[in-house]
Amino acid sequence: MYMFLQKLFLAPIWLFLAFPAVALADGHAAEGERLFRTLGCAGCHEVGPEGRNKVGPHLNQIIGRTAGAVEGFRYSRAMVGRSEDGLIWDEDMLRAFLMAPADFLPSTRMAYRGVRKAEDIDHLLIFLRTLTPETNLGTANVEPGDPKVAPEILAIEGNVEYGQYLSSTCVTCHQASGESSGIPPIINWPAGAFVTVLHAYKGKSRDNAVMQQITSALGNEEIAALAAYYESIQD
Repeated sequence: MYMFLQKLFLAPIWLFLAFPAVALADGHAAEGERLFRTLGCAGCHEVGPEGRNKVGPHLNQIIGRTAGAVEGFRYSRAMVGRSEDGLIWDEDMLRAFLMAPADFLPSTRMAYRGVRKAEDIDHLLIFLRTLTPETNLGTANVEPGDPKVAPEILAIEGNVEYGQYLSSTCVTCHQASGESSGIPPIINWPAGAFVTVLHAYKGKSRDNAVMQQITSALGNEEIAALAAYYESIQD
Protein backbone atom coordinates (compact mmCIF):
# COMPACT_ATOMS: atom_id res chain seq x y z
CA MET A 1 0.00 0.00 0.00
CA TYR A 2 2.84 2.40 0.90
CA MET A 3 4.57 1.75 -2.42
CA PHE A 4 1.33 2.46 -4.29
CA LEU A 5 0.79 5.77 -2.48
CA GLN A 6 4.37 6.80 -3.27
CA LYS A 7 3.69 6.24 -6.98
CA LEU A 8 0.41 8.11 -6.66
CA PHE A 9 2.04 11.28 -5.33
CA LEU A 10 4.46 11.22 -8.26
CA ALA A 11 1.57 11.29 -10.75
CA PRO A 12 0.52 14.66 -12.26
CA ILE A 13 -2.21 15.26 -9.73
CA TRP A 14 -2.95 18.78 -11.02
CA LEU A 15 -4.97 17.28 -13.87
CA PHE A 16 -7.59 16.03 -11.46
CA LEU A 17 -7.63 19.23 -9.45
CA ALA A 18 -8.04 21.35 -12.57
CA PHE A 19 -10.87 19.27 -13.99
CA PRO A 20 -13.19 18.00 -11.22
CA ALA A 21 -14.85 15.00 -12.83
CA VAL A 22 -18.24 15.25 -11.15
CA ALA A 23 -18.79 18.86 -12.14
CA LEU A 24 -17.71 18.28 -15.72
CA ALA A 25 -19.87 15.18 -16.07
CA ASP A 26 -22.92 17.08 -14.83
CA GLY A 27 -22.10 20.02 -17.10
CA HIS A 28 -21.82 17.86 -20.19
CA ALA A 29 -25.09 16.09 -19.43
CA ALA A 30 -26.83 19.45 -19.03
CA GLU A 31 -25.34 20.69 -22.29
CA GLY A 32 -26.40 17.47 -24.00
CA GLU A 33 -29.95 17.94 -22.77
CA ARG A 34 -29.94 21.50 -24.12
CA LEU A 35 -28.63 20.35 -27.49
CA PHE A 36 -31.24 17.59 -27.56
CA ARG A 37 -33.83 20.35 -27.67
CA THR A 38 -32.07 23.00 -29.78
CA LEU A 39 -30.82 20.61 -32.47
CA GLY A 40 -34.34 19.34 -33.00
CA CYS A 41 -34.01 15.85 -31.50
CA ALA A 42 -36.91 16.48 -29.12
CA GLY A 43 -39.19 17.25 -32.04
CA CYS A 44 -39.21 13.57 -33.04
CA HIS A 45 -38.00 11.69 -29.95
CA GLU A 46 -39.25 11.76 -26.38
CA VAL A 47 -37.19 10.82 -23.33
CA GLY A 48 -37.77 10.47 -19.61
CA PRO A 49 -40.32 8.56 -17.49
CA GLU A 50 -43.22 9.65 -19.72
CA GLY A 51 -41.31 9.14 -22.96
CA ARG A 52 -43.46 7.78 -25.80
CA ASN A 53 -42.96 7.00 -29.45
CA LYS A 54 -43.57 9.97 -31.75
CA VAL A 55 -42.27 10.45 -35.29
CA GLY A 56 -39.24 8.54 -33.99
CA PRO A 57 -38.99 5.98 -31.17
CA HIS A 58 -38.37 7.09 -27.60
CA LEU A 59 -34.68 7.12 -26.68
CA ASN A 60 -34.81 5.82 -23.13
CA GLN A 61 -32.24 3.05 -22.59
CA ILE A 62 -30.84 3.65 -26.09
CA ILE A 63 -27.19 2.89 -25.22
CA GLY A 64 -26.68 -0.86 -25.32
CA ARG A 65 -30.06 -1.47 -26.99
CA THR A 66 -30.53 -3.55 -30.11
CA ALA A 67 -31.46 -1.39 -33.11
CA GLY A 68 -35.13 -1.45 -34.06
CA ALA A 69 -36.19 -2.91 -30.71
CA VAL A 70 -38.68 -0.41 -29.28
CA GLU A 71 -42.02 -2.11 -28.92
CA GLY A 72 -44.89 -0.52 -30.81
CA PHE A 73 -42.78 1.59 -33.17
CA ARG A 74 -42.88 0.93 -36.91
CA TYR A 75 -39.31 1.05 -38.21
CA SER A 76 -38.12 1.47 -41.77
CA ARG A 77 -37.08 -1.61 -43.72
CA ALA A 78 -33.51 -0.38 -43.56
CA MET A 79 -33.55 -0.28 -39.76
CA VAL A 80 -35.28 -3.65 -39.52
CA GLY A 81 -32.52 -5.07 -41.69
CA ARG A 82 -29.80 -3.70 -39.42
CA SER A 83 -31.69 -5.03 -36.42
CA GLU A 84 -31.72 -8.49 -37.95
CA ASP A 85 -27.98 -8.13 -38.55
CA GLY A 86 -27.54 -7.60 -34.82
CA LEU A 87 -26.71 -3.88 -34.70
CA ILE A 88 -26.29 -2.68 -31.11
CA TRP A 89 -26.50 1.02 -30.34
CA ASP A 90 -23.28 1.38 -28.44
CA GLU A 91 -21.63 4.79 -28.30
CA ASP A 92 -19.46 4.23 -31.38
CA MET A 93 -22.47 3.26 -33.51
CA LEU A 94 -24.53 6.17 -32.19
CA ARG A 95 -21.69 8.56 -32.92
CA ALA A 96 -21.41 7.36 -36.52
CA PHE A 97 -25.18 7.56 -36.98
CA LEU A 98 -25.50 11.05 -35.51
CA MET A 99 -22.70 12.39 -37.70
CA ALA A 100 -24.44 11.34 -40.93
CA PRO A 101 -27.65 9.30 -40.57
CA ALA A 102 -28.20 8.84 -44.32
CA ASP A 103 -24.64 7.64 -44.88
CA PHE A 104 -24.74 5.26 -41.93
CA LEU A 105 -28.15 3.87 -42.87
CA PRO A 106 -29.25 4.53 -46.47
CA SER A 107 -33.05 4.76 -46.82
CA THR A 108 -33.45 5.73 -43.16
CA ARG A 109 -36.59 7.71 -42.36
CA MET A 110 -34.59 10.01 -40.14
CA ALA A 111 -34.51 13.14 -42.28
CA TYR A 112 -31.65 14.81 -40.45
CA ARG A 113 -28.35 15.86 -41.99
CA GLY A 114 -26.33 15.09 -38.90
CA VAL A 115 -24.60 16.78 -35.99
CA ARG A 116 -21.64 18.74 -37.34
CA LYS A 117 -19.53 19.21 -34.22
CA ALA A 118 -17.89 16.19 -32.58
CA GLU A 119 -18.05 17.93 -29.18
CA ASP A 120 -21.83 18.30 -29.54
CA ILE A 121 -22.09 14.56 -30.12
CA ASP A 122 -20.00 14.01 -26.97
CA HIS A 123 -22.49 16.11 -24.99
CA LEU A 124 -25.46 14.26 -26.48
CA LEU A 125 -23.97 10.85 -25.70
CA ILE A 126 -23.33 11.82 -22.07
CA PHE A 127 -26.93 12.99 -21.81
CA LEU A 128 -28.18 9.72 -23.34
CA ARG A 129 -26.15 7.78 -20.77
CA THR A 130 -28.33 9.31 -18.07
CA LEU A 131 -31.33 7.62 -19.71
CA THR A 132 -29.68 4.20 -19.73
CA PRO A 133 -29.71 1.77 -16.77
CA GLU A 134 -26.43 0.44 -15.40
CA THR A 135 -27.01 -3.05 -16.80
CA ASN A 136 -26.89 -1.75 -20.37
CA LEU A 137 -23.72 0.22 -19.78
CA GLY A 138 -21.99 -2.64 -18.05
CA THR A 139 -22.24 -5.19 -20.85
CA ALA A 140 -20.39 -2.87 -23.24
CA ASN A 141 -17.27 -2.84 -21.05
CA VAL A 142 -16.79 -6.51 -20.12
CA GLU A 143 -15.36 -8.72 -22.85
CA PRO A 144 -16.02 -12.47 -23.28
CA GLY A 145 -12.39 -13.27 -22.46
CA ASP A 146 -12.41 -11.44 -19.11
CA PRO A 147 -12.13 -13.98 -16.26
CA LYS A 148 -14.92 -14.03 -13.71
CA VAL A 149 -14.09 -12.27 -10.46
CA ALA A 150 -14.74 -14.07 -7.19
CA PRO A 151 -18.09 -13.07 -5.61
CA GLU A 152 -16.40 -11.99 -2.37
CA ILE A 153 -14.26 -9.52 -4.33
CA LEU A 154 -17.24 -8.14 -6.25
CA ALA A 155 -19.06 -7.76 -2.94
CA ILE A 156 -16.44 -5.38 -1.50
CA GLU A 157 -18.07 -2.00 -0.90
CA GLY A 158 -15.70 0.64 -2.21
CA ASN A 159 -15.16 3.97 -0.49
CA VAL A 160 -16.13 6.75 -2.92
CA GLU A 161 -13.92 9.42 -1.31
CA TYR A 162 -10.92 7.11 -1.35
CA GLY A 163 -11.67 6.28 -4.97
CA GLN A 164 -11.75 9.98 -5.82
CA TYR A 165 -8.35 10.38 -4.18
CA LEU A 166 -6.93 7.46 -6.17
CA SER A 167 -8.47 8.64 -9.45
CA SER A 168 -5.75 11.25 -10.05
CA THR A 169 -3.71 8.48 -11.66
CA CYS A 170 -6.55 7.54 -14.03
CA VAL A 171 -7.00 11.04 -15.45
CA THR A 172 -3.41 11.20 -16.64
CA CYS A 173 -4.77 9.22 -19.61
CA HIS A 174 -8.58 9.06 -19.41
CA GLN A 175 -10.55 12.27 -19.85
CA ALA A 176 -12.09 13.42 -16.57
CA SER A 177 -15.00 14.82 -18.57
CA GLY A 178 -15.93 11.40 -19.93
CA GLU A 179 -14.98 12.33 -23.49
CA SER A 180 -13.14 9.87 -25.70
CA SER A 181 -9.84 10.98 -27.24
CA GLY A 182 -8.64 7.63 -28.50
CA ILE A 183 -8.74 6.27 -24.93
CA PRO A 184 -12.11 4.89 -23.76
CA PRO A 185 -14.05 6.92 -21.17
CA ILE A 186 -14.45 5.28 -17.77
CA ILE A 187 -17.14 7.36 -16.04
CA ASN A 188 -20.64 5.91 -15.55
CA TRP A 189 -19.38 2.31 -15.40
CA PRO A 190 -21.25 -0.04 -13.08
CA ALA A 191 -18.93 -1.07 -10.25
CA GLY A 192 -19.06 -4.76 -11.12
CA ALA A 193 -17.93 -4.14 -14.70
CA PHE A 194 -15.16 -1.77 -13.56
CA VAL A 195 -13.83 -4.30 -11.04
CA THR A 196 -13.95 -7.10 -13.61
CA VAL A 197 -12.03 -5.13 -16.21
CA LEU A 198 -9.32 -3.94 -13.80
CA HIS A 199 -8.81 -7.48 -12.52
CA ALA A 200 -8.51 -8.65 -16.13
CA TYR A 201 -5.58 -6.25 -16.57
CA LYS A 202 -4.15 -7.15 -13.17
CA GLY A 203 -4.22 -10.84 -14.12
CA LYS A 204 -2.81 -9.99 -17.56
CA SER A 205 -5.81 -11.42 -19.38
CA ARG A 206 -5.97 -8.09 -21.22
CA ASP A 207 -2.92 -6.91 -23.12
CA ASN A 208 -1.96 -3.37 -22.18
CA ALA A 209 1.42 -2.94 -20.52
CA VAL A 210 0.52 0.40 -18.90
CA MET A 211 -2.74 -0.89 -17.42
CA GLN A 212 -1.05 -4.09 -16.28
CA GLN A 213 1.58 -2.07 -14.43
CA ILE A 214 -0.94 0.28 -12.83
CA THR A 215 -3.29 -2.47 -11.68
CA SER A 216 -0.42 -4.56 -10.32
CA ALA A 217 -0.05 -1.92 -7.59
CA LEU A 218 -3.77 -1.97 -6.72
CA GLY A 219 -5.29 -4.20 -4.09
CA ASN A 220 -8.90 -5.32 -3.98
CA GLU A 221 -9.88 -2.40 -1.74
CA GLU A 222 -8.29 0.15 -4.10
CA ILE A 223 -10.01 -1.34 -7.13
CA ALA A 224 -13.36 -1.37 -5.32
CA ALA A 225 -12.88 2.27 -4.28
CA LEU A 226 -12.13 3.38 -7.85
CA ALA A 227 -15.13 1.42 -9.11
CA ALA A 228 -17.41 3.04 -6.54
CA TYR A 229 -16.15 6.51 -7.38
CA TYR A 230 -16.52 6.24 -11.17
CA GLU A 231 -19.96 4.67 -10.77
CA SER A 232 -21.00 7.59 -8.53
CA ILE A 233 -20.20 10.22 -11.16
CA GLN A 234 -23.45 9.51 -13.03
CA ASP A 235 -25.49 10.93 -10.14
